[in-house]
Amino acid sequence: MGECKDYMPNIRAKVVIGDRDVAGAEKTVSDIERAGGIAISQKCDVTIWDDQVALFELAIAKFGVVDIVVPNAGVAEVGSFHQVVLKDGKPVKPDAKTIDVNLFGVIYTTHLALHYLNVKRELKDDTLKAIVLIGSMASWLGIPRGAMYAASKHAVLGIMRSMYRELAFNNIRIATVHPFFADTGIVPIPVKLLLAGVPLAPVPRIAGAIIHAATNPDPEINGVAFLLNDDGPVFMVPREEFKLGVYKLIDERANSLTGGLTGAKYYVRMANDFLRIFGKQAILAMLAARAIKMTWDHRELVKEYVRQYVPV
Repeated sequence: MGECKDYMPNIRAKVVIGDRDVAGAEKTVSDIERAGGIAISQKCDVTIWDDQVALFELAIAKFGVVDIVVPNAGVAEVGSFHQVVLKDGKPVKPDAKTIDVNLFGVIYTTHLALHYLNVKRELKDDTLKAIVLIGSMASWLGIPRGAMYAASKHAVLGIMRSMYRELAFNNIRIATVHPFFADTGIVPIPVKLLLAGVPLAPVPRIAGAIIHAATNPDPEINGVAFLLNDDGPVFMVPREEFKLGVYKLIDERANSLTGGLTGAKYYVRMANDFLRIFGKQAILAMLAARAIKMTWDHRELVKEYVRQYVPV
């Protein structure tokens, strides 16, 4: 968030920062204010639900509305998931801090955003709201000895891809920003040494991608991913690009499942599934109940039929 401070006055943003690092958050607030912006901060552990609720409540109390939400907290691989630790000859539960922060923290923030983005929003208010999730190249690639980190970042991409359609109905944007390794505290020193000479993603450019994803009014920005592979340009991956390669195979399979929901074959399959699930006796009972209901609903027509065609 600190690298966003230079952009905030230009877009007239009022910023609310939640961080366990109180001193770091307060410094960022000071930087934003010195640049002519407005900001406040509060201690927040993203793995604690009540901390996050309190942060959103602070935003509403101070500024009245919430327009953009960026779940930015993240940690690198914590613990040694690839190594089984034994105690008294039995495996010890692995440290799940990476999942707690990178996934459950994001889930909490995103879920709360669904509410607070609409607080004090008029029924016909078409103001653009936005959620920008922070993914990684690990949203697309596996990382040796980084299974839990890669799992969390794959999940972040999945959250965005699952939600963008329904959010669009309420004029809420959701997108993801996926940097390569950047020169931040999340990257351990040994990894930085390993990457010596390799172009890293510039942090100001990551901040710019976040703001672009949140504020660009183009509806095609919804549901897309922004990739920062190195110190070069930011690449936008349109929604349709997700349907190439293995994604294309999966998409075609999903479409074939839903596309076949018509015609005689579908009804035969449906009848067979009903029979398998409920059993023959249950199906007969259901059909009988349906016949009785139809008879009752059309009882006057049945009476007339009986009078005309059934001898007394």
